[in-house]
Amino acid sequence: MKDLVRAFLKVSIILIALVAVGGAILFAYRQAFPPTSKSTSTAVINIPQIDFSRCGDPSQASGLDPTDLAYAYQLEPYKDLLDKPASNDKGEVNFIVEEGELPVDVAARLEREGLIENADAFVLLLKCRHAAQGIQAGDHIMRRNMTMDEVILSLQRGTTRGVTIIIRPGWRAEQIAEYLATVNLPQFDKNEFLDIVKKGNADYSFLQDRKSSASPGLEGFLFPDTYQVQQAITAEQLVNRLLYEFDQRVTPDMRAKAQEQGLTLQEAITLASIVERETVKPEEAPVIASVYLNRIKAKTYLNADPTVQYAIGYVPETKQWWKTPVTLAEYQKVDSPYNTYLYPGLPPGPIAEPGMNSIQAVLEPAQTDYFYFLATGDGGHVFARTLEEQNANLAKYGYEAPPNQ
Repeated sequence: MKDLVRAFLKVSIILIALVAVGGAILFAYRQAFPPTSKSTSTAVINIPQIDFSRCGDPSQASGLDPTDLAYAYQLEPYKDLLDKPASNDKGEVNFIVEEGELPVDVAARLEREGLIENADAFVLLLKCRHAAQGIQAGDHIMRRNMTMDEVILSLQRGTTRGVTIIIRPGWRAEQIAEYLATVNLPQFDKNEFLDIVKKGNADYSFLQDRKSSASPGLEGFLFPDTYQVQQAITAEQLVNRLLYEFDQRVTPDMRAKAQEQGLTLQEAITLASIVERETVKPEEAPVIASVYLNRIKAKTYLNADPTVQYAIGYVPETKQWWKTPVTLAEYQKVDSPYNTYLYPGLPPGPIAEPGMNSIQAVLEPAQTDYFYFLATGDGGHVFARTLEEQNANLAKYGYEAPPNQ
């Protein structure tokens, strides 16, 4: 019992000593760093080199809460970037925030598009400013010479949706350019648009497998959809808008399915563009895709009329981009790698902009042993497994047999 009493007294003495030392340290600390205001319960410590004005609401005199204080510390390594524009470029940039897009994803795209220098710093500044929830979905006109605070203000302003444009599945780039030149976009230049599409110099990961391609342009990747754009949008900004939509809609899982089919993404989109031009009834797309995939595996000719039409190009007499009909004589005379009656396998690149239905059809084709199909004249097709079945269908519907069946 005496031993327990002695132990208790020792512990008590130690605790009293610790409390006394702690009290002395706290007293000395308060003498060295007195509270800045006696009117509030939260003291703001004036620690050198930390810019507290970056965080919280400047109109409030209550100082920083602990969370804001932590953000201020984390921002310190980036202090030289906060008031420094990412560029001296005064030109306007059309930046789109999608509905439901997370602030961290917005920041990543801002950095990628050269509107800020560091996405991590921007996210911290958003948190410090309590501004993340105020970001507005829509089109925002910005400049690359804006500071991060100016970018935040721009993202929080209401946006004018401007002009509705509709890019149709199955259009080729020239048709898109001609259409855009007819809508109310005064800054749009169709020749500049086509030049950008032809050169294909766009920084998106899904375009990387075109480096060894004979067709390095952007045909096929200008995603067809309905868009709201600002009237001041330029050709370069419009191309980027269409590519961005493709990047969002054709997901990594979908790109992996292309590899499962033994296709690069470029090859999958090339085939999808052919399926798009061949298909009238959407439900037939997976079956049409299966025919072409079977022929690709057999390393034979695709015999796809739209590829010949693409190679022919614009026909001034009829004002057609897709010459109809195409004769058997033309199958032999149009000497182009896009003529799949003369050259086996896929053409060098896409021949149009495929819609999601055609892309999905290539990535998830019907499982068939069909090797041929034929238009029936009512928008549908009849399918055949053997050349004998195909010849019977040709005779039934009044077609001549094309070369290289």
